[in-house]
Amino acid sequence: MNEKLAVTVFTVREQLKTVGIGPVFKELAQMGYKGLQLSGLPAGYDQDEVAYHLKANNVVAAGMHVPFARLTNELDLVLKEAKKYGTNALFCPYLPEELRTVEGYRAVKEGLNKVAQQAPDFQIGFHNHAFEFETTIDGQDALSYLLEPSQDNRILAEIDVYWVKKGGRDPYTFIQTYSGRMPMIHLKDMTKDEEETFAEVGEGSIPFLPILQWGEQNGVEWYVVEQDVCKRDPMDSLRISLANLQQLATQL
Repeated sequence: MNEKLAVTVFTVREQLKTVGIGPVFKELAQMGYKGLQLSGLPAGYDQDEVAYHLKANNVVAAGMHVPFARLTNELDLVLKEAKKYGTNALFCPYLPEELRTVEGYRAVKEGLNKVAQQAPDFQIGFHNHAFEFETTIDGQDALSYLLEPSQDNRILAEIDVYWVKKGGRDPYTFIQTYSGRMPMIHLKDMTKDEEETFAEVGEGSIPFLPILQWGEQNGVEWYVVEQDVCKRDPMDSLRISLANLQQLATQL
């Protein structure tokens, strides 16, 4: 499992701006992360610079987060960029408020399936937050609607376990539906206090061992650590999460 441990660079988005892509990628690679999910890169980033530092640090591009509008309006450019990094995983990371309606979710499902048809060699998927649980479509929450495991739905899952719990569901129970349909999972813990904010993996209230055991049996390719906000230096938070995951891996 250790070869599947990745981190989304969204967690260190401020460091990418101030320290630079090269030093940040190098530090994450030296920590022991095998993959970097490309999300939250600085505005106007140089694609060639990103590709160079991935290769120079011997880390894999563990997918890209691409806004829905860019996936549907600039797909050719997105595919060229993905090929430059050597990844075939493209996930919609978020939806603006105007799309968080019944009509909006229907348009997103149709749009992502169209993208998947246009790019058959790519994994096209959706990363959740908690707001999807606030809308009901065809008798189910909007996230279940988007990720419905049917033959004619090609949208893959990238379940964020923190946001599932924040939305009032049990993460381990929720992921059961997506066997063979979830190449990536976002690992993020929740503090045990009333604030229920973001915590380093293994330091909060989410039991990760059964989630990891399920992932190893059901097709998860990357376990991606994410922490939206860190109360300590984000690099220190990522070290803690990685060490805890490496310890859990010995129990699998």
